[in-house]
This record gives sequence, structure tokens and C-alpha cells, in this order.
Amino acid sequence: MSKIAEPLTFPPAMSGEEVGGDPFDGAVMRAIRGCDAGLVCYRVAADRMGAALVMTPEVPLAKAMTMLPLCGVGFQNALGALAPPEVAVHLAWAGGILINGAACGAFRSCASAQEESDVPDWLVVGFDLPLTLASVPGDVPDQTALYEEGCADVQPERLIEAWARHTLNWIARWESEGAKPLHTEWRGLAHGLGETVVQDGWSGTFLGVDEDFGMLLRDAETTHLIPLTHLLEEAP
Repeated sequence: MSKIAEPLTFPPAMSGEEVGGDPFDGAVMRAIRGCDAGLVCYRVAADRMGAALVMTPEVPLAKAMTMLPLCGVGFQNALGALAPPEVAVHLAWAGGILINGAACGAFRSCASAQEESDVPDWLVVGFDLPLTLASVPGDVPDQTALYEEGCADVQPERLIEAWARHTLNWIARWESEGAKPLHTEWRGLAHGLGETVVQDGWSGTFLGVDEDFGMLLRDAETTHLIPLTHLLEEAP
């Protein structure tokens, strides 16, 4: 693990902790033990980076899961501010990150509750991002890494700090303005809209999302609604 000379700087509502293992797993364990909301666990290694944010929602899980696409939008805004302007970042509904059209890491989520109507004690959303490829570039054309896409000058530590700031800004907007601005921003970044996709065993046209970002998937017979809660990982 690369050692960071100085602790990262986070907004007043957040705090940071560098961890030795997977930042997502570390954040989940700290959430279970009752850490404060706003904790960002992070790790930067030579070949990959990751960060995860602990939140304590005050709304039912169905609405709280909006934090998954919201954190994705925060990431796109952060990388967009640090990377060269020609670098394109898109977001898959299920959490995937795409850079210049190729898969490059993903977001994950875990919560203390599983029922959509329950208000969870905590919710963790985090991402993992490869910095370099384990294989020769081009061997797996649909996968890439940050440094392979013209982002060699992007410092992972600064990207984590920027992700935290942009994510906090979007949380504030979501609380004050509702979901409409976030929907507008996300729709411009969404990967696969209008295309045939496979999700939860169904294949159909990805029409868009409902108010709570549930996927609307149209097959030959009907339109399926797949809630974001289907993406939750089980808590340990």
C-alpha cells in the first residue's frame, strides 16, 4: 500500500480514515460498530484505489438507496474536474463506472436493513477503481484502468477528496431541492439508456428509472421495475 505523506482533507461534515484492507469492508465494519456518519474509509495502492462513505439515512431504504447513483454522480463530477476534458465518464445503473466507454471499477452498497420500508441505521456506498491493468492493454478491450485513459496525472488522493466534496454537495442539493436535479444530471451520464440490457435475469430495453432510480426494463410482454435495493450486498 502506498503511504500518504499527509492525511487527506475532507469537508467539515466528513472525516477520513486510511485503511489497510478493502475500504468498503472497513466502512461496513465501522458502521456496524457505530461510527459517526460522514466517515470516509480509503486506500490507495500502486495498482488500484478505493473509498467508501458511511451515512445514516433518515428516510426509508427505498429512498436512501438514491445515494448509490448520487455517489456515482459525485465521482463523475470529481474526475471530470481533474481529468483532461476529452476523458468521458459514464455510470451503469448497477454501479459500474465506464471511462471512455470501457469498464473501470464500480460502486457497491450495503445497509443495516433490507426491507424497502425500513429506515436503515446506516448505509455504506463505496467504489473500487483500477489504476493500472493487470493484463496488456487491449487484451480485454471492454475493460480499462484510470492511467490507461489519459489520467496518469490524476492523483488518487485528490480524486478521493474531490469525490467527497462533490458527493456532499449533491447530498445537500438532494435534501433541499429534491431528486429532480440529480435525475437530470444522472440521465446525462447513464450508460445503456434505450439499449437492450440484462438485469436480474430479465432482458429488455432500458427505458430509464422511476423516482427512486429503480430500473424500468421493457421486454416483449411488460415493463419490469427493478428497485435499487436489489443491488445491496448482505451485511456481515
